[in-house]
Amino acid sequence: MVARLRKTITGTWNWAYQFCGTSVPCRNNTKESKRRIYDNRRGCIPCLLLLLCLFFIPESPRWLAKIGKEREFEAALQRLRGQNADTSHEASEIKDYLENLQKISDDKILNLFQQKYVHLVIVGVGLMVVQGLGGLYGFTFYMSEIFDSAGISSTVGFMAVAILQIPATVLGASLIDKFGRRTLLMASAFGECLGCFLTGLSFVMQDHNWWKEVSPILALIGVLVYLGSYSFGMGGIPWVIVSEIFPINVKGSAGTLCNFVSWSCSWVVSYTFNFLFEWSSAGTFFIYSSICGFGVLFVAKLVPETKGRTLEEIHASMTNILQ
Repeated sequence: MVARLRKTITGTWNWAYQFCGTSVPCRNNTKESKRRIYDNRRGCIPCLLLLLCLFFIPESPRWLAKIGKEREFEAALQRLRGQNADTSHEASEIKDYLENLQKISDDKILNLFQQKYVHLVIVGVGLMVVQGLGGLYGFTFYMSEIFDSAGISSTVGFMAVAILQIPATVLGASLIDKFGRRTLLMASAFGECLGCFLTGLSFVMQDHNWWKEVSPILALIGVLVYLGSYSFGMGGIPWVIVSEIFPINVKGSAGTLCNFVSWSCSWVVSYTFNFLFEWSSAGTFFIYSSICGFGVLFVAKLVPETKGRTLEEIHASMTNILQ
């Protein structure tokens, strides 16, 4: 039950984050919002809401146990599981696991590169690279340019994207517990690959004057396939996996590293998209398609399935700490 709730709650939060993160840049491409883009006061609202919500978030039981706050650890665990829940077995497992971890190493970034963590680092960083370099911010930040170049009305394109976002986001949150991470990740990466390929193909058709009536529709379909695929899988699941696979003694350093890689790759795409698009409209999307295709193979070969397993079971199986 705890593992299932962890998937649903964490997954829902991440997909909500990704929904807002892709919707706002898309909206800011409209002419109306460009006239108001410097009105930053609206950006304070979600920040204030987050600040208020922080007062209601309990401390992590595992973190409290790690720093030796026994009473607070038991109270936090009981609060999260419910007042009538029996937490004695889970509390014992957490304590035993943390005792083994504390004998090994502290949370330092250099400890990530020990042999037993190499697989975890490759998985975490690799997912961030595939997610970041897959072209999302090229699509969202330059969507109006893509639609204009493809001969599509920006208004029609943005409306189609907005309509697609909600069902795609809900679909991902509802399917993660049924099909697991690996299946959704591979389906999402394949969908992104297909969407980029279709978008690139539409520009090839346009450059060669093939089926002029079809190429704009193909470009719109490609954009929708890409953004829909991203929303139900690759947008949120990599962050869920990163939060699960790393043991608590290196979780902080691992999260920092993965976050840095993710935003660095996103910056690379945002910075280079205009240059690539001027070089070759079709080639730009074929590059992104190749990266997403690599993502399918990467997930299939290296990413573990964590469906239905506790955090302690995941960490033990991947690092052999308890053996």
